[in-house]
Amino acid sequence: MASYRFNLVKRVPQFSSSLYRIARRCCSIYTTPVDTNEPTFDKILIANRGEIACRVMQTCKRMGIKTVAIFSEADRHALHAQMADEAMYVGPAPSNQSYLVMDRIMDIIRKTGAQAVHPGYGFLSENKEFAKKLADEGVAFIGPPSGAIQAMGDKIESKLLAKDAKVNVIPGFDGVVKDADEAVQIANDIGYPVMIKASAGGGGKGMRIAWNDQEARDGFRLSSQEAASSFGDDRLLIEKFIDNPRHIEMQVLADSHGNALYLNERECSIQRRNQKVVEEAPSIFLDPDTRRAMGEQAVALARAVDYTSAGTVEFLVDSQKNFYFLEMNTRLQVEHPITECITGVDIVQQMIRVAKGHELTIKQSDIPIRGWAVECRVYAEDPYKSFGLPSIGWLSRYQEPTHLPKVRCDSGIQEGSEISMYYDPMISKLVTYGDNREEALQNMCRALDNYVIRGVTHNIPLLQEIIAHPRFVSGDINTKFLYEEYPDGFQGRQLSDAEQKEVAAMAACIYLRDQVRAGAFKNENRMPLQPVNPAAWDITAIVQGQEMPATVTENKDNFTVTIDGQTLTVNKDWSIAAAVLDATINGQQNTFQCISRKGDEIKLQYKGTVFKVEVLPKKATDYSHLMPEKPKVEASGEVRSPMAGSLVSISVQPGQDVAIGQEVCVIEAMKMQNSLTADRSGKVKAVHFETGTNVSEDDLILELE
Repeated sequence: MASYRFNLVKRVPQFSSSLYRIARRCCSIYTTPVDTNEPTFDKILIANRGEIACRVMQTCKRMGIKTVAIFSEADRHALHAQMADEAMYVGPAPSNQSYLVMDRIMDIIRKTGAQAVHPGYGFLSENKEFAKKLADEGVAFIGPPSGAIQAMGDKIESKLLAKDAKVNVIPGFDGVVKDADEAVQIANDIGYPVMIKASAGGGGKGMRIAWNDQEARDGFRLSSQEAASSFGDDRLLIEKFIDNPRHIEMQVLADSHGNALYLNERECSIQRRNQKVVEEAPSIFLDPDTRRAMGEQAVALARAVDYTSAGTVEFLVDSQKNFYFLEMNTRLQVEHPITECITGVDIVQQMIRVAKGHELTIKQSDIPIRGWAVECRVYAEDPYKSFGLPSIGWLSRYQEPTHLPKVRCDSGIQEGSEISMYYDPMISKLVTYGDNREEALQNMCRALDNYVIRGVTHNIPLLQEIIAHPRFVSGDINTKFLYEEYPDGFQGRQLSDAEQKEVAAMAACIYLRDQVRAGAFKNENRMPLQPVNPAAWDITAIVQGQEMPATVTENKDNFTVTIDGQTLTVNKDWSIAAAVLDATINGQQNTFQCISRKGDEIKLQYKGTVFKVEVLPKKATDYSHLMPEKPKVEASGEVRSPMAGSLVSISVQPGQDVAIGQEVCVIEAMKMQNSLTADRSGKVKAVHFETGTNVSEDDLILELE
């Protein structure tokens, strides 16, 4: 076994004030007070990383509890390690050598004297062995008892228990699927489409939808491999796939004194690859009677397994408001902040209190629906590739929009942080709230416009389009929303004629300011022979391939841009050096981000999407029409990695014939397995990597002759 060492990270004084602000930034939403006379833990270890570790520490600071962080080699300088009172090294970067190694974490608990452990979500949060080890050591597990984790963590057993508790369940096979042949047989017995999913774990990993026998075979293979990699358990189950469903879940709280209640629902239907992207609370779809029925069934299930702490019961809901039990997550859910916003309940605080043995101080009648809250999961992903393939890199510039009202941002990173290939690519959970849904959505649009992320590709273009989409705004959604609205994949915002002119006008103004600044000399008092700046600039702005001739003039307060006979007046009260540009165009406020300026090319982020705008003097445009077009290079026959990751398998070798659409390799990135296929038929010319090696985005894996 590889050796490891413990390393106590010393606090760095210059971080103290900023970290204190992070700890306080979302406390104002809570209505559950902290009783300073109530006995609690002296020290809690958070067996997790990133934003959820920081989130737990925020409540611990509210309650006056000291915290211990653990960090891997990749997280040595991570924010959660800086924010804790103590931080201990737990192992190398891969999670199976650090955050999943129970014995090392137990050693750290003994070394630091932590009295309790909060597992966050993911990693060991639903591991019954870890909960048992803590109990044997006399350390409190801030979560449910191991028996409840086992019962609800196994999807097969949980379904049987749900039936016994009179909870509505989806038709399906209640046993463990042995192999691909049995998967096909069961799928035919149930009737396609079917959902093949891991018995252990969650988060969309180890899940595939099959519409025919071949997809059932492929789904069994990929899901079992993914489940084994993510959860160490490759058992699968199969159930009927409910077409066009909504995904709505109930947050529950229970203590060890027989009290249990629900904190209303969360709508989580906007998903890609069975992973949530946008959530809101409450659901626009539910009426009070359905809400009560779902909540009561969720509580009944919790009572059936002697559940304590916070948990989430997930349901699929059809168009007639029939609802079916999907699974129970025996941990703090990623999207818990939106429930906190509409109820005022600090869920982490209640988890800590219950783990200490206290009764819940709130009753079902105390739980309000206070306005509306929306959460966007901001990922380091390329939304133009399968709605989001992971991106890695360093955050060269990073500003959260928490200066705006009614905005909460749960993150575990800061400017200079690294998004690595070893962990989930989430940057943050951006939450906005308001008195009603319309206000919450408007606040989210504004927050996304003001969110500055540089250095990694991110999914804000997709999030902004979802939030502003007429169908989403109307509430007409289901779990296939993205695939129905973008059948050919996400292409970014498609600008209207008016929006094209606004983007062109803003780019023209930035170009003019750049040109004037470049021609100016500081402290130059000599009289020029001729005016430096012309009275009017004749330029061409090229937006989305469309040339837009324009004339730009300026006065003391404004730029005037004339395009196709239309005049656009742009205020001058902004700086091209600012991360966010709030410009007023013809009296309407518009928010832009100038991503880069390189010569005549300006990249502007507008309503989420980045547009490349070329701004050329009129003469340069005329000359460009005389230049021949560069021929396009044919790339067919090459299989390149769409993301950074690890090659799990290569299923072909040089000299082998392959057919179009045939799988040639599988890449694992951020715990998800992705199958790559040949784009045409042919013979394999060369394979450039071996199984188990790491690849970067756009690496050439193999070639066809």
